[in-house]
Amino acid sequence: MNILSKDLDSAVANGELLESSRDNILNHLAGAISPVAEAAVSELVAAGEWGELNDRFYKTLAFGTGGLRGRTIGKVVTAAEEGAGGPNERPEFPCVGSATMNFYNVGRAIRGMVSYVKKQFELGGLVGRPKFAFAHDTRHFSRDFAEFCGRICNDLGCDAYLFSGARATPQVSFLIRELKLDAGVVLTASHNPSHDNGFKAYFNDGCQLVEPHASGVIAEVDGIVSEAYEAVAEVDRGDLIVVGDEADRRYMDKLKTTLLRPDLLEGGDGTKVVFTSIHGTGGHVAVPMLRELGFEVLTVPEQDVQDGRFPTVASPNPENAAALQMGVDLAEREGAEIVIGTDPDCDRMGVVVRDDSGRMQILNGNQTGTLMEWYRVKTMFDIGMLTDSNRGRAVVVKTYVTSPLQNKIAEKFGINVVDTLTGFKFICDKLRKYEVGIPVDKYEGDYRDLSEDESRRLRLEYSRFFVFGGEESYGYMGGDYVRDKDGNMATVMFAEIAAYAKSVGKSVAGLLDDIYREYGYHQEVNKSVVMEGAEGAEQIANLAQSYSDDHPREFGGVKVVRVRDFATETFEDAEGDEVPRQGMLIVDLEDGSSFAVRPSGTEPKIKYYLFGSDEACEDLVASKVRVAAGLESLWDAIGADMKERIGK
Repeated sequence: MNILSKDLDSAVANGELLESSRDNILNHLAGAISPVAEAAVSELVAAGEWGELNDRFYKTLAFGTGGLRGRTIGKVVTAAEEGAGGPNERPEFPCVGSATMNFYNVGRAIRGMVSYVKKQFELGGLVGRPKFAFAHDTRHFSRDFAEFCGRICNDLGCDAYLFSGARATPQVSFLIRELKLDAGVVLTASHNPSHDNGFKAYFNDGCQLVEPHASGVIAEVDGIVSEAYEAVAEVDRGDLIVVGDEADRRYMDKLKTTLLRPDLLEGGDGTKVVFTSIHGTGGHVAVPMLRELGFEVLTVPEQDVQDGRFPTVASPNPENAAALQMGVDLAEREGAEIVIGTDPDCDRMGVVVRDDSGRMQILNGNQTGTLMEWYRVKTMFDIGMLTDSNRGRAVVVKTYVTSPLQNKIAEKFGINVVDTLTGFKFICDKLRKYEVGIPVDKYEGDYRDLSEDESRRLRLEYSRFFVFGGEESYGYMGGDYVRDKDGNMATVMFAEIAAYAKSVGKSVAGLLDDIYREYGYHQEVNKSVVMEGAEGAEQIANLAQSYSDDHPREFGGVKVVRVRDFATETFEDAEGDEVPRQGMLIVDLEDGSSFAVRPSGTEPKIKYYLFGSDEACEDLVASKVRVAAGLESLWDAIGADMKERIGK
């Protein structure tokens, strides 16, 4: 270690290694019990891989409000990490580093969560063992990390409910609520590149961690600096409970309650659907669900294989058209009407539909969400679920960076709409508020045990009834039995829209155009600028800060009329609740267009959201051309401004 320390000091003196990297390397090795940690670092030092060492050690992977996310396979894989190799050509050991996803950081995270939950037990005077749920996707090391977390929970006196195989992220949320567990974790990096993994944390309401629990868990995790821990006595150890098909069935039965008009699907209408899980978990539930609903379902055989390399796509993200291309090709060969794809952990869903001319048209997240919101609100009034007398208690919840067209639709139907910060946990925290807003003396037992009809009646009478929630990044939810975006639930909701469209002799794309004719054409464009590693993280931070320090005044000759800086200003949402501070800026321009900018919370990129619209008119073609041209000009102006800010 002394020789290694001298080499690190020399690299710092030569400007090759960051001081923070040197300190984190030494601290990490002092607290690690990994069999390859020191060997891997020594290899990188001997090879002069200072950039790799900076990327791995420039910081300690922070437990954020949602958990952890980072590389689990380095850009450079050492011989020590490669070892004997693992499944799907992965290394034997995950990436060594203080800023990476490995057993060191995963162990810190679950031990911190256990410590916090135990303290909540003490404060609440609760008895018995805390109970945790664990699921994982198909990524490299996901199963290993999940089993590792389960063992630590057992060692520390907690019961662990572990799914028998890869499952969709929302199934942990459902299981927590159904079995009344105390917390849960999904080992996933969602739609990130194959080299990443993550630790997504949930509390006892089935929602991701929000305040005050988020800060409480973060404090516990930050206090852990070593892999070593002391297990409880054998008699006090927790149990490992394997969760399998029976839990899937209960979840699937609940998904069916999301349907508003199941009669549209009775007997099936012969609609042919192509489904792809993009090597992830989505096919486990979504495919049998679609078949139970009467659809003829084809899958993409090459992408049915659960493989953390995601070998058939550049990115396993249904937001990217290329990820759905194999599904589209199959749909063209087989004459299918719809392509549905989910990301590796099946919390996001993307679709491609045939338009009125028979061509395949990809829908973006805003368009899919708008269709879902419009259909659910309209149908709830059609069937008498919502009426003039109770519409004031109905609510749509969406993020600020999701299409304002959804605000217009809700407002025209006379129901409430609430905008939240980016992150589905903020949408789901509203559901917690609506649940606890019902007086407990108005029902017997636990709210979670109520039927959908009874819980809806109570919310419409005493609180607020959640109609739909969504975000532009392909996340949707239509019921409060899950407290996270849900690709399986989204599949069910979209299937009903497809059945409705066929029942009225329209295509799904035709329904969307009808909405545009009534409310005006709206287009949203999302852009991202990737900046990786230690240097990239600094660039992103500096660029984001520059927007707060120097608010934009004009773009492409168009005057800025309002800037909302969520990092420095205090805002209240439509219900009067204070919006937490977040590094996001929303800029409104004089011509009616706008854009938002924020650093991604899960990937090394800064994200831009552009919004354009036109007045309602019959000439949709001309309207679409005008709006698209305006957004193209806006992005050019944003890009020029960004280059100036980076160059300062």
